Amino acid sequence: MNSNDLDRALVASAFALIAADGWDRMSVAEAARAAGLPLGEVRARFPSRLSVLMRFGDLADAAALEGTTLEGSARDRLFDTVMRRIDMLQAHRAGVLALFRDLPRDPLTSLALGTATLRSMAWLLDGAGLQSRGLRGGLRTQGLFAVWLATVRAWQDDESEDLSGTMAALDRAVQRAAQAENTLSENTSAESV
Repeated sequence: MNSNDLDRALVASAFALIAADGWDRMSVAEAARAAGLPLGEVRARFPSRLSVLMRFGDLADAAALEGTTLEGSARDRLFDTVMRRIDMLQAHRAGVLALFRDLPRDPLTSLALGTATLRSMAWLLDGAGLQSRGLRGGLRTQGLFAVWLATVRAWQDDESEDLSGTMAALDRAVQRAAQAENTLSENTSAESV
């Protein structure tokens, strides 16, 4: 089993345990045992519960960025990229929803996930061909973070098979973010004249 297969198996097992027992009761060793994975290898790759969540985020980013091209409008590319990341959450829906319910009781993990999600948003922007560096890029990253949060909130309540409510919320959030960026650009241009 290669490391990516091991990671995916461990993450799937961990989220199944989170769905059943909650974040507070999930242990990496128990997830490894449930998946039939060698404890020594799992310990080397996942030294903590947080490392499982960080790897899940990395896998979600990889899924989001897979097949990304610079064809189509920036808005469409960004929409598709974010929806591919949502698809990763959807694949582990029960566990992700249980994690979200438990996170308010774990502020340090929440803070770490927020920081990691900002890094993810920068990658999604870059993948969609939108710069994430500099002041403007930092603002875009913050804006996409807000788009992500709005989309995830809609996803939590969206029980439709095609995630149409989630897609509609994402479309509205991307449109608002684009309008905000346009307004900011106009104001910046007017001030520099």
